[in-house]
Amino acid sequence: MPAAGPPYREPVTAQNPLPAGLGRPGPLGRLGRRLRRRETLADLALWAFTSYPLPTLHEVPLWLRAVAVPLLALATWLSRRAPLAATAIPAALGLAATPELFTSTFTPALAALSFLLGRRTQDVRRSLAAAGLLCAVGLVLALTLPGADLWNWFTLVTTVLFAAVLPWLLGRFRRQQYELQGAGWELAARMEREQQLVAERARLRERSRIAGDMHDSLGHDLSLLAVRAAALQVAPGMDDAARASAAELRQAAADATERLRQIIGLLRQETTATTAETVPDLVARTAASGVRITLHQHDADDAPTAPPPPLVAHAVHRVVQEAVTNAAKHAPGAAITVELNRHRDAMDVTVRDTGPNPAADRTPGPGSGTGLISLDERVRLAGGTFRARKTDDGFEVTAHLPFAAAPLPAAPAPPDTAPSRSREHLARARRRVRRGIANAIWIPAAATAVLAVLMYGFQLYTSHRSVLPERTYEQLRTDAPATDVLPRLPAYEFDDGRPDGAPPDPPGVDRCRFYRTATFDNSPLYRLCFTDGRLTHKALLPMEERGR
Repeated sequence: MPAAGPPYREPVTAQNPLPAGLGRPGPLGRLGRRLRRRETLADLALWAFTSYPLPTLHEVPLWLRAVAVPLLALATWLSRRAPLAATAIPAALGLAATPELFTSTFTPALAALSFLLGRRTQDVRRSLAAAGLLCAVGLVLALTLPGADLWNWFTLVTTVLFAAVLPWLLGRFRRQQYELQGAGWELAARMEREQQLVAERARLRERSRIAGDMHDSLGHDLSLLAVRAAALQVAPGMDDAARASAAELRQAAADATERLRQIIGLLRQETTATTAETVPDLVARTAASGVRITLHQHDADDAPTAPPPPLVAHAVHRVVQEAVTNAAKHAPGAAITVELNRHRDAMDVTVRDTGPNPAADRTPGPGSGTGLISLDERVRLAGGTFRARKTDDGFEVTAHLPFAAAPLPAAPAPPDTAPSRSREHLARARRRVRRGIANAIWIPAAATAVLAVLMYGFQLYTSHRSVLPERTYEQLRTDAPATDVLPRLPAYEFDDGRPDGAPPDPPGVDRCRFYRTATFDNSPLYRLCFTDGRLTHKALLPMEERGR
């Protein structure tokens, strides 16, 4: 009779729809729809926040505001898929409006998207490189655009610092907070798994202890009882009835011994389960899947020809299986070598790999299970020893399994000084959060200090370069052509503009220039006025006259 296969199901079409109720989404589908709906509402709120200044503020041209509407919608859409590209859009709009970057129209969008950039991405270098590139572009614009100067670039750097870098740091801090919360829940789940493993290990240890006690005590006594009954059965002077009773007693002892063996097998069924697959079969199946694996078997001269005990054979198979799985997971593409060395009273198993990722951590971590811990417990219950360690070029797992039954070794007690991997993972997450808080404080503070030093140094430089020497001032003659006067003047004027409190310009002049008499702010100023391309007025403005 052929094996029964899965029942036939007609295809679902418009003519053959699903029965009522079968096409309805389950809890996971409803949860996914709610999450997508929530993301859509959040994106709409973000687009409304970034676009609200467009119809209310008029500091930028109308054409730029019209172009910004779809561009900010695009930035909102990209904020979940390419946050760095999304953040570049309001930055480009701000540079298109002014070389200073700061505008009340686009700066809120820059701050919001910078926060999301830090919240949703983990790549630090690309974000910092983008901020540096923005400052470099601003410097080029400040040096090349007409009417722009380095003070515009200082304003741009300040805007980048407080409207982009600081929100980005706050977003990274928020991301690390979520990671810390996730690490806490993961630690709780891992501790629960470890407690379950400890309970299971204690249960297996107790079952093995009970089985050993029953085998050692009751099995020995029952064997002695059967031997004495057999001796009594053949003893001289016994009548037929006594011999029959002795035979029944011997048979009862043998039956009790067999039942005891079955009970012990039930107690040890979880540690003595056998598998039909041998280690060569396992290696062949692994090699057929594309893994580079080789098997080396060596039998000593005094090694027994009989197969190893089932407990040992199963332990050997599990060691090789778990070690190969571990190598394929942590070092894909590595070459795996399996060695089986059979001696007179034991078997040694070695599985080593050498490959592209020799420094990978093979210790059980988050979500990695307890394979190595289970192997250590299984080998220990079989009376052997287990070791897993890193090598110079890979990882190595070794196990020594004796054929003869040995007393169950005690479970290895963890050293008091060894830190818990769970606690180390949580401590690393806490250090990342503390580092995020420190970065959110010291990076803006340090950048502000550096920017203040640069601005102060540039202020001193421009003040020094705006001083008109007294001798040059005296040599200037009114009614001289501007083409003769301008080359003799300093490169910078007084603060690039009209000083506060300066008296009104003489009537009819086209423009007046102001220059310092000394580097300090409280020094008198020279005023040179030009009309129709000639120097028409020059005057010294004392401090008291400037304050009128």
